[in-house]
Amino acid sequence: MSKPIAPSRLLAGACLALIAATAAGAALAEPNITGRWARYPRPASQTPPDPKLAPPRAGEPELKEPYAAAFKELRRKQRESDEKGEPLANGGAECIPGGVPSMMGAIYPIEILQTPKQITVIAEAGSEVRRIYLDEKSPPLEDIPPGYYGASYGAWKGNELTVETLGVREDVRYRDIPHSSKLKIVEHFKLVSPDVLHDTVTFEDPDYLAKPYTVTFAYQRLPDYKMLEYVCENNRSYVDANGVTRMKLDPESKK
Repeated sequence: MSKPIAPSRLLAGACLALIAATAAGAALAEPNITGRWARYPRPASQTPPDPKLAPPRAGEPELKEPYAAAFKELRRKQRESDEKGEPLANGGAECIPGGVPSMMGAIYPIEILQTPKQITVIAEAGSEVRRIYLDEKSPPLEDIPPGYYGASYGAWKGNELTVETLGVREDVRYRDIPHSSKLKIVEHFKLVSPDVLHDTVTFEDPDYLAKPYTVTFAYQRLPDYKMLEYVCENNRSYVDANGVTRMKLDPESKK
Protein backbone atom coordinates (compact mmCIF):
# COMPACT_ATOMS: atom_id res chain seq x y z
CA MET A 1 0.00 0.00 0.00
CA SER A 2 1.47 3.38 -1.08
CA LYS A 3 2.24 5.96 1.54
CA PRO A 4 -0.15 9.00 1.55
CA ILE A 5 1.36 12.27 0.37
CA ALA A 6 1.60 14.84 3.11
CA PRO A 7 -0.81 17.80 2.74
CA SER A 8 2.12 20.21 2.97
CA ARG A 9 3.74 18.58 -0.08
CA LEU A 10 0.46 18.73 -2.01
CA LEU A 11 0.13 22.42 -1.19
CA ALA A 12 3.72 23.10 -2.21
CA GLY A 13 3.20 21.29 -5.49
CA ALA A 14 0.02 23.23 -6.21
CA CYS A 15 1.80 26.52 -5.50
CA LEU A 16 4.65 25.61 -7.84
CA ALA A 17 2.17 24.68 -10.59
CA LEU A 18 0.33 27.97 -10.12
CA ILE A 19 3.57 29.94 -10.29
CA ALA A 20 4.60 28.07 -13.44
CA ALA A 21 1.23 28.69 -15.07
CA THR A 22 1.34 32.38 -14.16
CA ALA A 23 4.84 32.73 -15.56
CA ALA A 24 3.83 30.97 -18.77
CA GLY A 25 0.80 33.25 -19.12
CA ALA A 26 2.95 36.33 -18.58
CA ALA A 27 5.39 35.14 -21.22
CA LEU A 28 2.56 34.77 -23.72
CA ALA A 29 0.92 38.09 -22.84
CA GLU A 30 1.10 40.77 -25.48
CA PRO A 31 3.04 43.92 -24.60
CA ASN A 32 0.86 46.97 -24.00
CA ILE A 33 1.96 49.82 -26.27
CA THR A 34 -0.93 52.12 -25.39
CA GLY A 35 0.34 55.61 -24.64
CA ARG A 36 1.79 58.79 -26.04
CA TRP A 37 5.10 58.52 -27.86
CA ALA A 38 7.67 60.98 -29.21
CA ARG A 39 10.40 60.28 -31.74
CA TYR A 40 13.62 59.03 -30.15
CA PRO A 41 16.04 60.71 -30.01
CA ARG A 42 14.28 64.06 -29.96
CA PRO A 43 15.54 66.36 -32.77
CA ALA A 44 16.44 69.21 -30.41
CA SER A 45 17.65 67.07 -27.51
CA GLN A 46 21.03 67.92 -26.02
CA THR A 47 21.34 64.45 -24.51
CA PRO A 48 23.02 61.89 -26.78
CA PRO A 49 20.82 58.85 -27.44
CA ASP A 50 21.56 55.44 -26.01
CA PRO A 51 23.18 53.56 -28.94
CA LYS A 52 21.39 50.38 -27.84
CA LEU A 53 18.00 52.09 -28.20
CA ALA A 54 18.53 54.51 -31.10
CA PRO A 55 17.31 53.37 -34.54
CA PRO A 56 19.83 52.49 -37.25
CA ARG A 57 20.56 55.21 -39.78
CA ALA A 58 18.44 54.87 -42.93
CA GLY A 59 20.05 55.02 -46.33
CA GLU A 60 18.55 55.70 -49.74
CA PRO A 61 16.41 53.10 -51.54
CA GLU A 62 17.73 51.06 -54.45
CA LEU A 63 15.30 51.84 -57.27
CA LYS A 64 15.00 50.27 -60.69
CA GLU A 65 15.50 52.38 -63.79
CA PRO A 66 14.19 54.76 -64.98
CA TYR A 67 12.98 55.59 -61.46
CA ALA A 68 16.48 55.62 -59.97
CA ALA A 69 17.70 58.37 -62.32
CA ALA A 70 14.59 60.49 -61.77
CA PHE A 71 14.90 60.09 -57.99
CA LYS A 72 18.57 61.08 -58.07
CA GLU A 73 17.71 64.21 -60.05
CA LEU A 74 14.97 65.11 -57.57
CA ARG A 75 17.44 64.81 -54.69
CA ARG A 76 19.84 67.12 -56.57
CA LYS A 77 17.14 69.76 -57.04
CA GLN A 78 16.13 69.48 -53.40
CA ARG A 79 19.71 70.04 -52.24
CA GLU A 80 20.10 73.08 -54.49
CA SER A 81 16.79 74.56 -53.32
CA ASP A 82 17.62 73.96 -49.66
CA GLU A 83 21.01 75.66 -50.07
CA LYS A 84 19.26 78.73 -51.50
CA GLY A 85 16.79 78.73 -48.64
CA GLU A 86 13.92 78.02 -51.02
CA PRO A 87 12.81 74.43 -50.32
CA LEU A 88 10.64 72.75 -52.92
CA ALA A 89 6.95 72.20 -52.29
CA ASN A 90 5.96 69.40 -49.95
CA GLY A 91 2.68 67.81 -48.96
CA GLY A 92 2.72 69.38 -45.51
CA ALA A 93 2.80 72.90 -46.93
CA GLU A 94 -0.11 71.99 -49.21
CA CYS A 95 -2.17 70.47 -46.37
CA ILE A 96 -1.97 66.96 -47.84
CA PRO A 97 -2.01 64.11 -45.28
CA GLY A 98 1.31 62.39 -44.77
CA GLY A 99 -0.32 58.96 -44.87
CA VAL A 100 1.47 55.68 -44.16
CA PRO A 101 4.22 55.44 -43.20
CA SER A 102 5.10 59.17 -43.11
CA MET A 103 2.70 59.87 -40.23
CA MET A 104 4.66 57.33 -38.19
CA GLY A 105 7.85 59.31 -38.70
CA ALA A 106 6.66 62.82 -37.92
CA ILE A 107 8.62 64.88 -35.39
CA TYR A 108 5.40 65.53 -33.44
CA PRO A 109 4.08 62.95 -30.93
CA ILE A 110 1.74 60.09 -31.74
CA GLU A 111 -0.80 58.35 -29.52
CA ILE A 112 -1.35 54.58 -29.67
CA LEU A 113 -4.55 52.99 -28.36
CA GLN A 114 -4.37 49.20 -28.08
CA THR A 115 -7.48 47.02 -27.83
CA PRO A 116 -7.87 43.27 -28.42
CA LYS A 117 -9.00 43.69 -32.03
CA GLN A 118 -7.46 46.99 -33.12
CA ILE A 119 -4.46 49.27 -32.77
CA THR A 120 -5.36 52.91 -33.38
CA VAL A 121 -2.60 55.43 -34.09
CA ILE A 122 -3.37 59.15 -33.79
CA ALA A 123 -0.74 61.63 -34.97
CA GLU A 124 -0.65 65.07 -33.43
CA ALA A 125 0.55 66.56 -36.73
CA GLY A 126 -2.52 66.98 -38.89
CA SER A 127 -4.66 64.91 -36.51
CA GLU A 128 -4.13 61.91 -38.78
CA VAL A 129 -5.73 58.62 -37.69
CA ARG A 130 -4.67 55.12 -38.66
CA ARG A 131 -6.39 51.84 -37.79
CA ILE A 132 -4.63 48.48 -37.67
CA TYR A 133 -7.03 45.53 -37.52
CA LEU A 134 -5.78 42.54 -35.54
CA ASP A 135 -6.18 38.83 -36.21
CA GLU A 136 -8.10 39.36 -39.43
CA LYS A 137 -7.16 38.37 -42.95
CA SER A 138 -6.36 41.28 -45.27
CA PRO A 139 -8.57 41.53 -48.35
CA PRO A 140 -6.81 41.12 -51.71
CA LEU A 141 -5.17 44.21 -53.15
CA GLU A 142 -7.74 44.55 -55.93
CA ASP A 143 -10.50 44.89 -53.33
CA ILE A 144 -8.81 47.71 -51.40
CA PRO A 145 -9.69 51.28 -52.47
CA PRO A 146 -6.39 53.22 -52.65
CA GLY A 147 -6.03 55.66 -49.75
CA TYR A 148 -3.57 57.70 -47.73
CA TYR A 149 -3.33 55.04 -45.03
CA GLY A 150 -4.05 51.90 -47.03
CA ALA A 151 -5.47 48.83 -45.29
CA SER A 152 -3.43 47.63 -42.32
CA TYR A 153 -3.82 44.18 -40.76
CA GLY A 154 -1.62 42.76 -38.06
CA ALA A 155 -1.06 40.10 -35.42
CA TRP A 156 1.04 39.67 -32.32
CA LYS A 157 3.74 37.01 -32.51
CA GLY A 158 5.15 36.79 -29.03
CA ASN A 159 6.32 40.25 -28.02
CA GLU A 160 6.33 41.62 -31.58
CA LEU A 161 3.47 43.11 -33.58
CA THR A 162 3.71 42.44 -37.32
CA VAL A 163 1.58 44.63 -39.61
CA GLU A 164 1.11 44.50 -43.39
CA THR A 165 -0.34 47.44 -45.28
CA LEU A 166 -1.62 47.39 -48.86
CA GLY A 167 -3.50 49.91 -50.98
CA VAL A 168 -1.46 53.06 -50.34
CA ARG A 169 -2.08 55.65 -53.06
CA GLU A 170 0.76 56.07 -55.54
CA ASP A 171 0.99 59.80 -54.80
CA VAL A 172 1.48 59.14 -51.06
CA ARG A 173 5.22 58.91 -50.59
CA TYR A 174 7.67 58.62 -47.74
CA ARG A 175 10.67 60.94 -48.32
CA ASP A 176 9.50 61.32 -51.95
CA ILE A 177 10.31 57.67 -52.72
CA PRO A 178 8.16 56.64 -55.72
CA HIS A 179 6.19 53.40 -55.72
CA SER A 180 3.53 51.51 -57.65
CA SER A 181 0.08 50.33 -56.60
CA LYS A 182 1.73 46.98 -55.71
CA LEU A 183 3.58 48.49 -52.76
CA LYS A 184 3.46 46.39 -49.59
CA ILE A 185 4.59 47.88 -46.31
CA VAL A 186 5.58 45.45 -43.55
CA GLU A 187 6.09 46.78 -40.02
CA HIS A 188 7.48 45.15 -36.90
CA PHE A 189 6.65 46.92 -33.64
CA LYS A 190 8.70 45.93 -30.61
CA LEU A 191 9.47 47.38 -27.19
CA VAL A 192 13.27 47.41 -27.01
CA SER A 193 12.98 48.74 -23.44
CA PRO A 194 9.96 49.45 -21.23
CA ASP A 195 9.75 53.02 -22.56
CA VAL A 196 11.29 52.81 -26.05
CA LEU A 197 9.35 51.39 -29.00
CA HIS A 198 10.77 50.55 -32.42
CA ASP A 199 8.73 50.41 -35.63
CA THR A 200 10.84 48.72 -38.33
CA VAL A 201 9.26 49.51 -41.70
CA THR A 202 10.09 47.58 -44.88
CA PHE A 203 8.90 48.64 -48.35
CA GLU A 204 8.41 45.91 -50.95
CA ASP A 205 7.57 46.88 -54.53
CA PRO A 206 8.40 44.55 -57.46
CA ASP A 207 7.93 47.32 -60.03
CA TYR A 208 9.99 50.14 -58.51
CA LEU A 209 12.42 48.71 -55.95
CA ALA A 210 15.48 46.64 -56.86
CA LYS A 211 15.34 45.23 -53.33
CA PRO A 212 13.26 45.89 -50.19
CA TYR A 213 13.98 49.17 -48.42
CA THR A 214 13.93 49.38 -44.61
CA VAL A 215 13.77 52.29 -42.18
CA THR A 216 13.25 52.20 -38.41
CA PHE A 217 11.31 54.74 -36.35
CA ALA A 218 12.04 54.84 -32.62
CA TYR A 219 9.77 56.39 -30.00
CA GLN A 220 10.10 57.26 -26.33
CA ARG A 221 7.12 57.04 -24.02
CA LEU A 222 5.61 60.32 -22.78
CA PRO A 223 3.66 59.26 -19.66
CA ASP A 224 2.38 62.73 -18.72
CA TYR A 225 1.91 64.26 -22.18
CA LYS A 226 -1.53 65.34 -23.41
CA MET A 227 -2.07 65.41 -27.16
CA LEU A 228 -2.64 68.83 -28.71
CA GLU A 229 -4.68 69.89 -31.70
CA TYR A 230 -2.49 70.57 -34.71
CA VAL A 231 -4.43 70.98 -37.96
CA CYS A 232 -3.11 72.23 -41.26
CA GLU A 233 -4.61 75.67 -40.65
CA ASN A 234 -1.96 76.11 -37.94
CA ASN A 235 0.73 75.80 -40.61
CA ARG A 236 2.42 79.08 -41.56
CA SER A 237 3.97 77.76 -44.76
CA TYR A 238 2.53 77.87 -48.27
CA VAL A 239 3.63 77.08 -51.83
CA ASP A 240 4.17 79.98 -54.24
CA ALA A 241 3.55 80.02 -58.00
CA ASN A 242 7.07 78.65 -58.63
CA GLY A 243 6.57 75.63 -56.40
CA VAL A 244 8.75 77.01 -53.59
CA THR A 245 7.73 76.66 -49.94
CA ARG A 246 7.44 80.06 -48.27
CA MET A 247 6.47 81.29 -44.83
CA LYS A 248 3.49 83.59 -44.27
CA LEU A 249 4.52 86.94 -42.82
CA ASP A 250 1.09 87.43 -41.25
CA PRO A 251 -2.20 85.51 -41.17
CA GLU A 252 -3.79 87.75 -43.82
CA SER A 253 -0.98 87.71 -46.36
CA LYS A 254 1.15 85.29 -48.32
CA LYS A 255 3.58 88.01 -49.37
